[in-house]
Amino acid sequence: MTEQVAERDTRFFTDWLRAAAEAVAAEEDRLTELDSAIGDADHGSNMRRGFTAVVAALDADPPGSPREVLLLAGRTLVATVGGASGPLFGILLRAAGQALGEAERVTDQELRTALSAGVAAVGRLGGAAAGDKTMLDALLPATAALPDYAAADRAARDGAAGTVPLRAHKGRASYLGERSVGHEDPGAASAALLVGALTRVSR
Repeated sequence: MTEQVAERDTRFFTDWLRAAAEAVAAEEDRLTELDSAIGDADHGSNMRRGFTAVVAALDADPPGSPREVLLLAGRTLVATVGGASGPLFGILLRAAGQALGEAERVTDQELRTALSAGVAAVGRLGGAAAGDKTMLDALLPATAALPDYAAADRAARDGAAGTVPLRAHKGRASYLGERSVGHEDPGAASAALLVGALTRVSR
């Protein structure tokens, strides 16, 4: 018997981003609390505003392909999320969308490859790597665990929690030096929410 390969269509990607918007809204206060310790205390509100705008954009002009969903979401985040988070989360989705090409349906392995391309783009833009106390500490292990979505979710959450003992080497938190130790990175926490939303809609 031939093993059936799951394929993800445009609705899957829009459902993912809607689920991400719900998760970010629910965790806004926690994200802001994390950012108040090592940032500007606006990460939660910025991310909520950005993903609320993504949902509005998807409703206003429904995309016709997975690629278009991610490109629209990426552009919207860049335009509406303040600080470094907008460009970083925006390029994550835009680069992933570009990597998907024009296919109307993509396999889980193709999605993994596309997200890996997005994560690599984030690394290039921010000049960060694993262990620098950034969103990459959640995204790198998560994409490595795909296409096992449950494992990716656990890896992202563990990766975000694993930023607590790290000293920040990139971003606003890096200015604090040793004082950044002992706090979870808000970007990694947000990235874990994005992966968690992906896991929920994959079922």
